[in-house]
Amino acid sequence: MDRLQAMTTFVRAVENGSFSGAAKQLNVGQPAVSKTIAQLEDRLQVRLLLRSTHGLTPTEAGQRFYERARRAIEEANEAELEARGAGAGLSGRLRVSAATTFARLHIVPHLPAFLKANPDLEIDVILDDRVIDLVAEGVDMALRMGELPDSAAVARKLASGRRSVIATPAYLERCGIPQSPAELGSHQALIYSQASSGWTFKRGSAETSVSVHGRVRVSAAEGLRAAVLAHMGLTIASDWMFSPELESGAVRRVLEAWALPTIDLWAVFPTGRLASAKARAFAAFVEGALAH
Repeated sequence: MDRLQAMTTFVRAVENGSFSGAAKQLNVGQPAVSKTIAQLEDRLQVRLLLRSTHGLTPTEAGQRFYERARRAIEEANEAELEARGAGAGLSGRLRVSAATTFARLHIVPHLPAFLKANPDLEIDVILDDRVIDLVAEGVDMALRMGELPDSAAVARKLASGRRSVIATPAYLERCGIPQSPAELGSHQALIYSQASSGWTFKRGSAETSVSVHGRVRVSAAEGLRAAVLAHMGLTIASDWMFSPELESGAVRRVLEAWALPTIDLWAVFPTGRLASAKARAFAAFVEGALAH
């Protein structure tokens, strides 16, 4: 049995949900697909697929095998392309994880250009503010902001962003404009629970640390944006999170004479293997998009 061909047959069967769909895509007969899968299961001594009237469903072992087989096929294809000097031609599927708000504002709008440049490529964008397990989720690259919790992660810094104290003009008219970091204590702060509530402000050689407090804490950036835009309070956040509103004037920065720590954006790749050509190309694309 040709191992790579068997894995390709299995991957196509899972993705099509049927032997007939895989056979059509591979341009072979359905019995050949069925036989290959049976031989694969026999060699591995494990059931990979469950057959029913609704189609094919991978077992738990089958799902794990699918993720690794798909990746092995893609890496083999990339190796061939690079050997032929055609590494610029990206194909297959790229799975990218990113925080919901950041991706909505800064990644998704740029996807048409990337897809146009790579017509044989498909992209799955997994939107999640949580730090997910890249290997378990079959993700090729994650875009993460701030300090990386795993110091052993394979990562590349793409950009650094500004943090600001941000509020709507309506809130500032109602509650006043803070003139120093110390005055933040008398304001209603909207707190993003995935960020620190203690902040160090710098102005020249002066430095002061404050902790912000408020009645509302949110676990996702979309909720923080909604709360700020509902004039419920001020917040400390990256300018990336409010870039359209900062440009339009719907929100404004305060305490601009005081600097907050910047926030870094990283491309994080699964540990234990080299980043794929697709993932490296997409990281470079994001870096370029944010530089403009």
